[in-house]
Amino acid sequence: MNCQNRTLEAMRIQAMFTKRYGQGERIFFGLHGWSGDHSTFAPLARFLPSDAMIVSPDLPGYGQSTPPHEWTLEALAEELTGEIEKLDAPVTLLGNCSGALLGLSAMELRARLAERINRMVMIDPFAYLPMYFKLFVTPPFGKYAYLSTFANPVGRWITNLSLKSHRTEETDLTGAFRRVDHQVSYRYLELLTGIDGIQRWAGLHKPVDIVFGERSFGAIKKSVGIWKGIWPQARAFELAGAGHLPILEATEALSRIVFQEKRNKL
Repeated sequence: MNCQNRTLEAMRIQAMFTKRYGQGERIFFGLHGWSGDHSTFAPLARFLPSDAMIVSPDLPGYGQSTPPHEWTLEALAEELTGEIEKLDAPVTLLGNCSGALLGLSAMELRARLAERINRMVMIDPFAYLPMYFKLFVTPPFGKYAYLSTFANPVGRWITNLSLKSHRTEETDLTGAFRRVDHQVSYRYLELLTGIDGIQRWAGLHKPVDIVFGERSFGAIKKSVGIWKGIWPQARAFELAGAGHLPILEATEALSRIVFQEKRNKL
């Protein structure tokens, strides 16, 4: 009986916690990045047009959402699909950093999800995972290096200080790791390192806007060229003065791109 209950539990699709900003008919579904949660998109609410709504979930395992029933991209894709289908309307998918990769993977794995997406906005997205991230999941010392860098307050302070050229004075690139469940964070990093080779997404014909900070990482700027190489329709916008956190560092300029009335107008 216990075995049967565990099987049923494993098959159950978990509900994700979502936060809604605004009540408009144009829906923007936000996928936060590696260490974020639903509050990642809260700064944009101040510039939300009256006809728009942001639906921002905690990805499975983050914030108030329970972990997925299994740690696979397929399981995450099914949960994301279920949440977007509840909206019963086409959505613009906002992917912040690694959230963009998870969204693309979900669309690849679930065709019915891809049908619900009418546009993508990718905010400071990697097209590949830099080696310094892959080192964190490389045994035998990868997990120790991760914990030393992100779970340790001194490690976070040193890391944030070393990355000061890629952020504004007011922002903290490691601050979100103070409240994250590091077991969950590490499982996501393992999943992200398994996403390799974006060429398989070349068939995406939806409108795509790529927004990145002027002071962001070199890997992000290289990634912009890679994305545009597979998507001729993609547009790229560099936000002056912003680093890797454009939502915090260039909120108003980013909102003009995200919430534009028509794609050919800004």
